[in-house]
Amino acid sequence: MYHKEYTLEEIDGMDKNTIHESLGIEITELGKDSLSGKMPVDNRTVQPFRLLHGGANVVLAESLGSLASSLIVNPDTHYAVGLNINASHMRPVKEGFVYGEAKPVNIGRTTHIWNIDIKNEEGKLVCNCRLTMAIVAK
Repeated sequence: MYHKEYTLEEIDGMDKNTIHESLGIEITELGKDSLSGKMPVDNRTVQPFRLLHGGANVVLAESLGSLASSLIVNPDTHYAVGLNINASHMRPVKEGFVYGEAKPVNIGRTTHIWNIDIKNEEGKLVCNCRLTMAIVAK
């Protein structure tokens, strides 16, 4: 599914000096048709009541879906940009890590749609996002 064979090290190199690095987001797995990552629940990602901020969930979701789209398109001719994201938050998280997995719903010529499930350390659903990416010619 990907434009070329990427390694986790190559993807990690793309994350330098970005919001991923600022929030501690790590890409953990590049599957055949998925991209997974984790994010800490700490002072960078919680809201004033010390619960995981819903916006941090959205950053993790958009990061995974956006990066997954970027890995699919030919970077010499196209790039992927976020068009729409919807998030439903299921349960609070106070500590540890959350784990996200982006899977394609539809990969079209001009749009990609991703479903991103974010789970806590017990594997319980914390947040579900639907992300639409626009595929733009350079």
